[in-house]
Amino acid sequence: MTDKKEKLKILFLCTGNSCRSQMAEGWAKKLKSDCIEAFSAGVYPVGVNARTIQIMAEAGVDISGHRSKHADDLCGIEFDYVITLCDNAKEMCPVYHGKTKLLHKPFSDPSVLIGSEEVITDTYRKVRGQIRDFILTLPDSLIQKENGGKKQ
Repeated sequence: MTDKKEKLKILFLCTGNSCRSQMAEGWAKKLKSDCIEAFSAGVYPVGVNARTIQIMAEAGVDISGHRSKHADDLCGIEFDYVITLCDNAKEMCPVYHGKTKLLHKPFSDPSVLIGSEEVITDTYRKVRGQIRDFILTLPDSLIQKENGGKKQ
């Protein structure tokens, strides 16, 4: 007899759903598809950033088929967690009822940088790595947070 656990439904939310939330959804699908059903959206979607697609592909994660969505586009889904990835998304986050838990885990936005190609690309890679490291902690870090920091 097998004990099949239901996947956690997690929405990664940022302002434009162009960079950080797309990275988080891509990493979650690549690294945690056995236990997480990942979604991403924005409070003001602007389209998926081309550099984000390139930087993720460089790490072996194909998000070229992703599209930028508004949080309202996913209103029929009952999420276990909504994780805001920037302060603006936290402030503008829609209200979620029922079992949905909100978590804030901000990351820098590399898409707003101005500078040399090298500096911008390095920053995208840095944020990509930070988001990957965060995704690797899931879902254990969420459960631990609910239990007041104690492991189950």
